[in-house]
Amino acid sequence: MLPSTHGGEKIAAQLPTEIFGKNTVYFKQITSTNDYLKKILTDSTPEGTLILTEEQTAGRGRFDRTWVAPPRSSLLTSILFRPDFLSPTQAQLLTMVCALAVADAVAEQTGITVGLKWPNDVVFGGKKLAGILTELGITGERLDWVIVGMGLNVNIDFAAIDPSLVETATSLKTIAGRAVPRGGLLPAYLLAVEKRYFALKRGESPFTEWKSRLETLGQPVQVNTPHGVLSGIAEDVSDSGALLLRLDDGRLEEVLAGDVLRAH
Repeated sequence: MLPSTHGGEKIAAQLPTEIFGKNTVYFKQITSTNDYLKKILTDSTPEGTLILTEEQTAGRGRFDRTWVAPPRSSLLTSILFRPDFLSPTQAQLLTMVCALAVADAVAEQTGITVGLKWPNDVVFGGKKLAGILTELGITGERLDWVIVGMGLNVNIDFAAIDPSLVETATSLKTIAGRAVPRGGLLPAYLLAVEKRYFALKRGESPFTEWKSRLETLGQPVQVNTPHGVLSGIAEDVSDSGALLLRLDDGRLEEVLAGDVLRAH
């Protein structure tokens, strides 16, 4: 499906931001916002470019998991950053910026206070409310670009889609007990991203606030990593955002990537 240039321009004109979303491409349906942004990306694509859709037919979470989002039920976005002031090892800071921006937007628009789950989920009551997928372009030691995809469950009834998802996922509608208007969430999110990104440029790291919201820390967890399953206590996170896991044998393991499950 071709993008709606007119729709994107109309959305961009209504945003209160300086750069984020000022170049917006809008789809009623697309395979993946991250994939599309990577496909159209050139050296001249402006920072803050936003891909927005009502439905993803091949939405991806981490580890290429399918992202479930019925039409017009969610906020599905991808944003382009050109953080030439960061090194590749600092790219996780942009994941933190966007996760905190989701929390800002949800609190502003609904009054709901959410938590974070390492490394990139927004949660409520231990259930996933939003997910973030960050992808990088690197040349040598230079961070050329970062794309941050975000999917926020707004008006989804997971019990009606797949009852098994109720154990792990939730939505703003489920939490609030009513449908939540989506219109205010996008500008609130983008404005929060921009404010936090500009602060990061000034040298104000989001790390401390991000860490303080992590519900993972101090909990017994299982971490599914690309190299196997690790069990222990989620003791801390490093400055780079890695999880410091105290294993059952007492060793402290630094986990760079993985999927955390609360141990029972």
